[in-house]
Amino acid sequence: MTQSILFDPLIPRALIAVLGAMVTAGIALALWRGLSGWALRALAGLVVLAALSGPSLQSEDRAPLSDIVLVVEDRSASQNLADRAGVTEAAAEDLLSELAARPNTEVRRISVADGEDNTGTLLMTAVSEALAEEPQARVAGILLLSDGRLHDLERAPNLPAPLHLLMTGRETDWDRRLIVKNAPAFAILGEEITLTLRIEDDGAVPPELATGQATLNLSIDGDEPQAYPVPVGRDITLPITLPHAGRNVIRFSLDEAEGELTDRNNAALVQINGVRDRLRVLLVSGEPHPGGRTWRNLLKSDSSVDLVHFTILRPPEKQDGVPVRELSLIAFPTRELFLEKIDDFDLIIFDRYKRRGILPSIYLDNVTDYIRNGGAVLVAAGPDFASADSIYRSPLAPVLPAEPTARVVDEGYAPSVTELGDRHPVTAGLPEQDTWGRWMRQIELTPQRGNVVMEGIDGRPLLILDQVEEGRVALLASDQAWLWDRGFEGGGPQLELLRRLAHWMMKEPELEEEALTAEATGQTMRIIRRSLDEVVPPVEITTPTGEVATVELDEVSPGRFEAVYDGPEIGLYRLVNGEEEAVIGLGPAAPREFEETIATGDLLQPVIDTMRGGVARLEDGVPRLRDVREGRPAAGRGWIGLTPREAYETLDVRTTPLMPGWLVLLLASALIVGAWLREGRS
Repeated sequence: MTQSILFDPLIPRALIAVLGAMVTAGIALALWRGLSGWALRALAGLVVLAALSGPSLQSEDRAPLSDIVLVVEDRSASQNLADRAGVTEAAAEDLLSELAARPNTEVRRISVADGEDNTGTLLMTAVSEALAEEPQARVAGILLLSDGRLHDLERAPNLPAPLHLLMTGRETDWDRRLIVKNAPAFAILGEEITLTLRIEDDGAVPPELATGQATLNLSIDGDEPQAYPVPVGRDITLPITLPHAGRNVIRFSLDEAEGELTDRNNAALVQINGVRDRLRVLLVSGEPHPGGRTWRNLLKSDSSVDLVHFTILRPPEKQDGVPVRELSLIAFPTRELFLEKIDDFDLIIFDRYKRRGILPSIYLDNVTDYIRNGGAVLVAAGPDFASADSIYRSPLAPVLPAEPTARVVDEGYAPSVTELGDRHPVTAGLPEQDTWGRWMRQIELTPQRGNVVMEGIDGRPLLILDQVEEGRVALLASDQAWLWDRGFEGGGPQLELLRRLAHWMMKEPELEEEALTAEATGQTMRIIRRSLDEVVPPVEITTPTGEVATVELDEVSPGRFEAVYDGPEIGLYRLVNGEEEAVIGLGPAAPREFEETIATGDLLQPVIDTMRGGVARLEDGVPRLRDVREGRPAAGRGWIGLTPREAYETLDVRTTPLMPGWLVLLLASALIVGAWLREGRS
């Protein structure tokens, strides 16, 4: 039982003070006049003042509460390096045994794993959540068993008791790590980009390994890596030119050095999208016609396209006496375009072009070589393609996918997508085929190779796409696409079709008909396979550890197969499906847990100092536990302190007035009467 005296004044304290002053003045007056009862008068005044202050005796029945000690164990990935996990477990058991023998003490054992989405070790978050569930007045100490590497220091709470770090790791630990300091998200094809890397050695590096040199291995898209000697401890500027459009996966790695703590931070993945800066297109119109403006508007609407357009206004055989300077805006630089600078163009379009002696056979032969070496040619055929002067009857014939029959069909028809076209990315998913307007002319063709993706009158081939060695050729058997652009009979997706066609010919990755790609979200990848085949084999996935997994693909739309795969670990994955291959990186090559691995107490020291806690290395043994008063140093050599809180629970409270009314009346009356009688005798 605990007792204490409480005061509950019946009137304001200021008024009691005034009455006290009046009593004091009365006593002083009695002394000045020499009244013999002044002492009794003073006692009577004090009794009245004491009664007005409301004194009472409070008695409490209390039940003592135990102290609470938090034991927080770091079970993150970095704690699995070397012998840290075993040291942590052994130290935790020793501490729990000692705390169990400590009187009036409860233990809260908390395990902290890796944070989600590569957020690292969230020690302070765990401590904050644990403290929120416990009465602050009962917490006697917080013991952290960790390597000191945490990633949420800003979440550190206000501590009610000393915090101690019992640190795993050894003083002799050392580690080498690779850091990518600067890597762009995209780069322009053909232009050199600069990546900044750095190799750092942390910890107690052995003298025989502190040579200042390391070997950096570089591979792109999983190719055979190339090795380069690089300095350690300095920024490395590495120039790279991307080999292709789309995603380029670049992997940097270091050979594992003898004795280093881990090789998980010896690699880095960089994924850079390759984009074209400017697409150079050469458009050659054989004669002015309504479709010429359609092509021009389409290509000029794209700010990334540099268009060179020539329209043959006056062929050589035309002799009308009109001066050339009055018809030609510029002389047709045939030699410069088709011999000297042909390789500068990404796409050449022949729009209703026919042989008129303007382009000699040697020039067209050069166009054939341009296609075979990776160029792209689109032929928009009009009646000229079926004539004796057809461009087919030139050195271009071996690379064109169809032969004209010399028949031109002039009647209305609605273009449609073939079954194969439904699977081809150029024509797949074109909207509202039932509402397409009619075209009025088609050149009859005999397909020889390639893929017929659109058809016209009576199922005749309308659009044929073909790959010739490294290049691409497209043949459109009509010059009436401009009717869609004019909205004839409702029009059609002319701009979308021609845009896809042009970008397919320039080998944009998203329009490849045979392609294997993957999209990463965290450690989950969505595998996408485009194919013209109706069935594709399962995809084989090689994980970063070399294990091979097989995943079946489901057809989600014509020509598009997908599957979702959860990667067991972060790193570089290689995908193989038939002849198609792809690589993708899931997460960073080195998780956040392995960015820095050397144990340290420096990060937590500011938090530890707030309650005068300490840092102790477990390799020196588990420190002893001591009781320390609040505010005193809580750590020393070989020991750490806990602050007994002496908390209690109040079971019952009783209050007894010390000056009840009857007692006050009796005492005050007796003292006043006594003073009067004494002074009366005098």
